[in-house]
Amino acid sequence: MLFLVRHAESIENATKHTGFYEDLRPWTGPAAHALSRDVIGLTPRGFLQCLWLRETRDLTGPEPAIHSSQYRRARDTVALALPGLPFEVTALLNEQHYGAATYMTKRELFATYPEGAQDRRARKHLWTPPGAGGESLACDVLQRATAFIDSLPAAPGADVVAFTHHTAILALRTVLERWPVTELVDEARVRKTPNAAVLVYEQVDGLFYARGTILPDC
Repeated sequence: MLFLVRHAESIENATKHTGFYEDLRPWTGPAAHALSRDVIGLTPRGFLQCLWLRETRDLTGPEPAIHSSQYRRARDTVALALPGLPFEVTALLNEQHYGAATYMTKRELFATYPEGAQDRRARKHLWTPPGAGGESLACDVLQRATAFIDSLPAAPGADVVAFTHHTAILALRTVLERWPVTELVDEARVRKTPNAAVLVYEQVDGLFYARGTILPDC
C-alpha cells in the first residue's frame, strides 16, 4: 500500500492572509523561499493532527518505508506522527518552488510580473513562477512526482508512506490516478487536500488504485 500524507497544519497555513502574505511582502524571493522551506513549523492544531496520525499506524505494516519532503513542516510531521522511525528525505516530494513569487499576494505578483498574470489566473498548471528555481506544476512538479512513483518497488511489498505538500499531491494524483492535472487543479480551487489527510492507494499489476482518503478529526 502507498499512503500519501499532506503535512499537518503549519503556521503559514493558519496565518496565510495575516502574516506571511503581507502586501508589500517584506522579504526578497530567495529569503521568502528559505523561510518557507527551512523555518516554518507546525501550529498547536498541527501538533494535534500529528497525534491523530499516530493512530493511523495500524493501517501500515510493521516496517513501512517512510519518505518526506525537505521542508521542515513535512519533516516535523513525520517526527511527531511516527516517532523513532527512520525516514528518507527527498526533494522529489517538495512543495512547488514559487521562486521570486514566494509569499507574494496576487496583487503584488501581477503588478510586479504582468507578463505571467494570464497564466496564473487561467492556466495555473502551466504557470512558471518568475525567478530562480520557479517550477510549473504541469512540467517540473509532475516530473518529480513521476520520478518518485517510478522509484517505488515494482511489486507490492512493504508499505510506503510519503509526507508531502498540496501541489505535490496534485502531481502525484495525476500519476497514480491517471487524471488530467487540469481537472485536479479545478477540483483544488473548490477544496484542497486537508492538512494531515491520508490518501490510500493499492498497487495491483503494476498500477495504483485509490482506496479512499482518511481525514483528521481535528
